[in-house]
Amino acid sequence: MDCADLLAYCLGKPGAWQDDPWGDSTVVKVGPKIFAFVGDGTSVGLKCGATRDEADEWLARFPADASVMAYIGRSGWNSLRVGGAIPDEDLLEAVDDSYAAVVRKLPRRDRPEGWDR
Repeated sequence: MDCADLLAYCLGKPGAWQDDPWGDSTVVKVGPKIFAFVGDGTSVGLKCGATRDEADEWLARFPADASVMAYIGRSGWNSLRVGGAIPDEDLLEAVDDSYAAVVRKLPRRDRPEGWDR
């Protein structure tokens, strides 16, 4: 899997849409909120836990391929390397979890139709 495949997977989620808010990096949003940072072509930034402690499980499992995201890492966001030791299935599950975590926090009026978690 590469970042283009991952971007396509993200965009397949109900209500997902691509944005380039800073001009040089692609993000995927649901409603007004980002659930995936896919702009650099080597990794994806995802909400990997409700707390930093939960997100740290990724760092323990994949120390060479997972890192705390700058600025928002304290809120449970990690950068996961694509094409490394993290299995594709785990990356897709992390996308699913990040999407679900973001949608759950949206007001009901902003939640996409077809979202079922």
